Amino acid sequence: MENLSVKHDLDGGYCNSLTRYSRFLTREVKIGDIALGAHNPIRIQSMTTTDTMNTLATVEQTIRMVESGSEYVRITAPSIKEAENLANIKKELRFRGYDVPLIADIHFTPNAAEMAARIVEKVRVNPGNYADKKKFENIEYTQDTYDAELERIYKKFIPLVKICKEYGTAMRIGTNHGSLSDRIMSHYGDTPRGMVESAMEFIRMCEDQNYYNLVISMKASNTQVMVQAYRLLVETMTKEGMNYPLHLGVTEAGDGEDGRIKSAVGIGTLLEDGLGDTIRVSLTEDPEFEAPVAKALADRYVLRSKEAKNDTQVSEDAVSVFHHSTGIKTYSPYSYSRRNTETIQHIGGHHHPVVMIDVSKENLKDPYFLSAVGYNYSAGLDKYNLADQACDLAYLGDSLPSFSFPGNLKQVYNFKTWFGLTDKNNCHPLFSFDEFRTSDVRDDLLKFVQIDAKQFDALNIEQYKNTVLILETSASHGMAEQRAFFVALQEKQLQIPVIIKRSYTDLDADTLMLYSATDLGALFTDGFGDGTWIDAPAQNLALINSTSFGILQATRTRISKTEYISCPSCGRTLFDLQETTQLIRSRTDHLKGLKIGIMGCIVNGPGEMADADYGYVGTGPDKITLYRGQEVVKKNVNTAFALDELIDIIKGDGNWVEKA
Repeated sequence: MENLSVKHDLDGGYCNSLTRYSRFLTREVKIGDIALGAHNPIRIQSMTTTDTMNTLATVEQTIRMVESGSEYVRITAPSIKEAENLANIKKELRFRGYDVPLIADIHFTPNAAEMAARIVEKVRVNPGNYADKKKFENIEYTQDTYDAELERIYKKFIPLVKICKEYGTAMRIGTNHGSLSDRIMSHYGDTPRGMVESAMEFIRMCEDQNYYNLVISMKASNTQVMVQAYRLLVETMTKEGMNYPLHLGVTEAGDGEDGRIKSAVGIGTLLEDGLGDTIRVSLTEDPEFEAPVAKALADRYVLRSKEAKNDTQVSEDAVSVFHHSTGIKTYSPYSYSRRNTETIQHIGGHHHPVVMIDVSKENLKDPYFLSAVGYNYSAGLDKYNLADQACDLAYLGDSLPSFSFPGNLKQVYNFKTWFGLTDKNNCHPLFSFDEFRTSDVRDDLLKFVQIDAKQFDALNIEQYKNTVLILETSASHGMAEQRAFFVALQEKQLQIPVIIKRSYTDLDADTLMLYSATDLGALFTDGFGDGTWIDAPAQNLALINSTSFGILQATRTRISKTEYISCPSCGRTLFDLQETTQLIRSRTDHLKGLKIGIMGCIVNGPGEMADADYGYVGTGPDKITLYRGQEVVKKNVNTAFALDELIDIIKGDGNWVEKA
C-alpha cells in the first residue's frame, strides 16, 4: 500500500498547479482486489436500482453494469435485512465468475453498516445522517452541547470503524449538501465549509482509531457548491497532513443531455485540476448507461500528463501571477463571483453570458435553418419567433446571407468582409489579433478580436474600447491556459468582456457535450467568461446550441429552461423514477427558471430540496409528499393525483404560465 500521507506544496491552494495538468497524489486504498488513489487509474463506479432483497435481479443488473465498465458496484442497504442479503448477492456473483468489489450504501442505520462491513469490500456512510440527526430544526448549540453531540456520535461510529479494521473493509465518508445535520447547519449553515467540516469530523474519528482506509466525497446537485466543497476539502486535508482519495459525483444530475452536461461541469472541473480518484455519473437512467459516460470523462486524462509536458507552457508572467496570488488575490475558487467587466452592447457587465454560433457553412439562402438556433421563421408573416434558447451572435465568416436576419441576432463577419459591406446595420467585425494591431478601421459600436491564450503581450495594448475578446487555445490543457489569461486580465485590471471559444474536431455528440461542458463549464464555475463559442464542424447546429445553453444552465450563469433535480434511482426508490421524471417534464418544461426536485425516497429528498423551488418525493408505496423548498406542503398524496396537486401549488404561488 502507498504511503500513509504525502506532504503537498500546493501552488493552487487546493491542487498541485493552476497552470499545467498535475494529478493530486493521494493515498492508495484497496477495495477488494482493485486499488484506487495514488498512481492507479481513475476508477469507474455506479449503483444498482433494483430492490436489494431481490437477489437475482440485483445480480443480473450488477453484471450488466460491470460489462458496461463499472469497476465497483454500490448497492443500497437501508436496513439490516438488506445488509444481510448482500452476502447472497456476493455469493451468486462470485459463483458466476464476477469478482467486482461491492459497496454498501448506508443512511441512518449503524447496525446495517456494521453488518455490511463484514460482507462487502466497502461501506459508504453519510456523516449527516449516520449517527447524527436532520430534523430541519434551528437549534442553538453552545460549544459544550456541540462537543457533547460529537462525543455521542463518536460512540456510535467507532464500532463500525473497528469492524472495518478487522475485516479490511474500506469506507467512504460521503457528505451530501442536502443532508447536513442540524448541528453542522447551526455552526456553518448550508455551505461548502459545512460540508467539509461534516466529513472532517468523521475522518478525525477514524484517524483516532488508526484507521486510514478512507475515500471522501462532497456531493451536491448545485455544481458550484460541489466544486467549491471539494476544493475546500483538499485544502483542509492537506493542512492536517491528509491526502485521502476523492470520489467525485454530482447528485441528482438528471437524465439525457442535461444529466451528462451537468455531471461533466462538476466532475470535469475537478478532473481538470488533477483532483479525483474514482467517479460516478448519476443519471436518471438505467445504471449500465452511467459507466460509459464516466469512462469518457476519465479517459481524457489518461495521457494528459504526458501531453502537458509537450505543450508550450503558459507564459512566465502568468505563472508568476498564480504563484504570487495562489489564485486567491484575483478570484476565489471557494466562492462564486463573476469577473467584473464593462458592458459593450449586450455583452459583459450585468448581462448574462451570450451564445455565439458559427453558421457560415449553412445554406444562407434559407432562413429556416435558424430554427436550430432558436429562431423559427414564419414565411406567411415574414417574422421570427424566438425560443427560450435563441443564440445571441451568428458568425458568418466571409459568407453573406440572401435574406434578412432577425433583428436581435447580431451578425459577425471576418474583418475584410465586414469592411466591404454596404449595410453594416447589426453587423460587426471579427479581427485577427494581427489585423487589430495594424488596422486603423474600427467599429465604434462593437468589435471582436480573436486572441490566443498564450498571447499575454496583447494585454499591454490600450486599444480595447468597445472590444470583446474571443479567447482561443490549442493547448491540451486549454482550460488552465485560458484561466491563466483571465487571471492576468484581472491583475492588469482590464475589464474587457471575453467570449470563451473552444474548437473540437471529429467528436461524436456525447463526447462533444462532455468535453465542452468540462472545458467551458470549469471557467464559468470560477466566474470567468461573458459568452461561449463552441466550434464543432462535425456536429449540427441544434446540438451545439443546446449544449451551449446547457453549460450555462448547469453553471447557474444563465437560466433558459426548467431545471430538474432528479435522483438516479436505487433500491430505495418508491416509484418508476424515469417514467415519472418524463411525465413531470412533459407538463412543466416551459416554466423557465424553476427548479423542480424529483426524489425517489426520503433519504435524499428533503435534503436536496434545499436547492429546489418545488419537490416531489416518494414517502411510501403509491404515496408522494410535495414540497415548497424544504417546506412540506402536502403529505401522502396518491401518485395518480400528485402531479396535478404539484401544479396547483405552483399556480397558487403565482409561478405558473400556460404553454405557448
